[in-house]
Amino acid sequence: MTTRAKTKATEEVASEQRQYDPNHLLDTLIEKLRIKNDAALSRALEVAPPVISKIRHNRLPVGASLLIRMHEVSEMSIRDLRQLMGDRRAKFRISDKQFKPKKPADTLSS
Repeated sequence: MTTRAKTKATEEVASEQRQYDPNHLLDTLIEKLRIKNDAALSRALEVAPPVISKIRHNRLPVGASLLIRMHEVSEMSIRDLRQLMGDRRAKFRISDKQFKPKKPADTLSS
């Protein structure tokens, strides 16, 4: 890979990271639910306050279960919630390993 190609790839990754902004999602939920702050949002979503803080500081991604909880509480569509945080992916990639059955454990004979 040439230096120019590496630079372009790095810029694309940085551009994608700039687009992801969970703060916009959290602020919109606070406004829509008519609550005061992140602590009240954590109570409404039934998660610990540090979870909201870690999401706000980009140390924890918005997981599927939390996204579903946001949908249930706010009555906003999952697509709208994803767009608010900057997730514009049309498809999600799931590893083939997640669907393979586990191999049975070897049984010890007595």
